[in-house]
Amino acid sequence: MSSHRWPLRKTSGNRLTAMMQVRNEAGRYLEQVLEELSEFVDDIVVVDDGSTDHTAQLCRSFAKVTKFVTLETSLFNREWELRQMLWDLAVSTNPDWLLSVDADEFYEEAAKREMRRLIDQDVYDWVSFRLFDFWGGTTHYREDEHWNIHTKHTRTLVRYLPNFHYFFPKMDHHVPRLPLSYSVLPGFLAELRVKHYGWAVPPEELRLKYSRYMELDPQGRWGSLEQYQSILDEQPHLVEWQE
Repeated sequence: MSSHRWPLRKTSGNRLTAMMQVRNEAGRYLEQVLEELSEFVDDIVVVDDGSTDHTAQLCRSFAKVTKFVTLETSLFNREWELRQMLWDLAVSTNPDWLLSVDADEFYEEAAKREMRRLIDQDVYDWVSFRLFDFWGGTTHYREDEHWNIHTKHTRTLVRYLPNFHYFFPKMDHHVPRLPLSYSVLPGFLAELRVKHYGWAVPPEELRLKYSRYMELDPQGRWGSLEQYQSILDEQPHLVEWQE
């Protein structure tokens, strides 16, 4: 029987736990992401999917990283298990809200300022944001028929309700980052933005990413072959970011 805290939805003093799965992120954006998260969350939990670099040491060097697990064997091809493990670890910090973050995602200044207001309310139980795919660097994002995730909303922030049934679909790839069952609860579509730097890399690294996608998914079962091919576009349509 789970502990029942009352009231279930608090309008002040909510604890926010960020959760992240990582693999070999030490030389990229991870340190900066952890620094920024440490400014506005109460706890950070990390599941390391078998890193071979110094990702583990980097994560453990942050005081806000209160739970850290390293997997000996990668669960890359069983993503729903990875999501479930991360969720269980995050829930063990006794949070009121959970924020799912990737190791190359940054919340814009306005979103960081608004975060407490977003969670200190009793009207809605999840918040979605607009994610922007930065391309080739950290000044422009990509916008075309294949790269337009920012025109939709992505749910990354959710209230933890101890007695609510949650589940992740048992899929190998493209498992939603938060439990699917939360979508039935009332939510809020925020116009606040998240900068995704996963594609903010030089052309040679983009080519490596393309090769990796084609190696893992040559038939386009989990994604679109047209989108994979578009990674190699020499003159993609880019829009300058305005903070």
